Amino acid sequence: MGTAYEPSPRPNPVGGVGLGREMQASWAFVERNFFLVRRYWGWELAFIIYNITTSLSIVYIGKAQQIEGQDLILYLGIGTLVWSYLHAVFTNISEMISWERWEGTIEYTMMAPISRLTHMLGVSLFSVIYGLIRSAILLVVLALFFDIDLSNANLTGAMVLMLVGSFSFIGVGIMAAVLPLLFTERGEAMTFIISSVLLLVSGVYYPIDVLPGWMQAIGQFSPATYVLEGMRATILEGDGTSTLGKFLIPMTIIGILSIPMGMYVFSTVERFAKRTGRLKRSG
Repeated sequence: MGTAYEPSPRPNPVGGVGLGREMQASWAFVERNFFLVRRYWGWELAFIIYNITTSLSIVYIGKAQQIEGQDLILYLGIGTLVWSYLHAVFTNISEMISWERWEGTIEYTMMAPISRLTHMLGVSLFSVIYGLIRSAILLVVLALFFDIDLSNANLTGAMVLMLVGSFSFIGVGIMAAVLPLLFTERGEAMTFIISSVLLLVSGVYYPIDVLPGWMQAIGQFSPATYVLEGMRATILEGDGTSTLGKFLIPMTIIGILSIPMGMYVFSTVERFAKRTGRLKRSG
């Protein structure tokens, strides 16, 4: 009979040579993770920008508390409700390529015998309905937790602002949707960056007057800025619908310009993606 197999003893990690080998192996994992960070730099950039915008938003909320004569609870509630709706519209449109890729249907959808306008119209309509349902649920929850007085609010004007605001957000969402189409691994992170920047400069939780001048200038190009200011004017101050032109006109202009521009950009990038084989199911 042969002798029983006895495994050779493992090197003692306490010894100088063994400890050095273990430290070298551990450092290899450190290097590997740094390489992964470099490869997926888009996600890292998205998270950093999210942390920055969130931190700045909290600080500007504190600065906005110094403004006298406003109901801060209702002010923040309007911002939360409006942003929840607009962000739902933007996200559902901008991530439609990512959803198709996750479900494994991107080739079938992009090669289906329908016009891209029909495709975008269906996605946009779903986004608006989905956003309204989510906002209605959020409004009910807020009403249960807080005593909100809407006796002076112009709810008709507020609804008009929300609908026109979604129209202006559709074009921005379509343009953002090209990022997952171009960058199969990092595109979704880029759309995350856009929404974080819009959150910061649009005055969701504070008046844009508390922002630095250069941020206020950027905020003038965000449709969310006009929706938020208009909603606060109708709900907090009870402004009539006939006086909302200063908010509706900029939103309408943004929508008229951004939707055709978004369709053009998306069609151009779609042709490029098909030509370069980017319509694949995984990154």
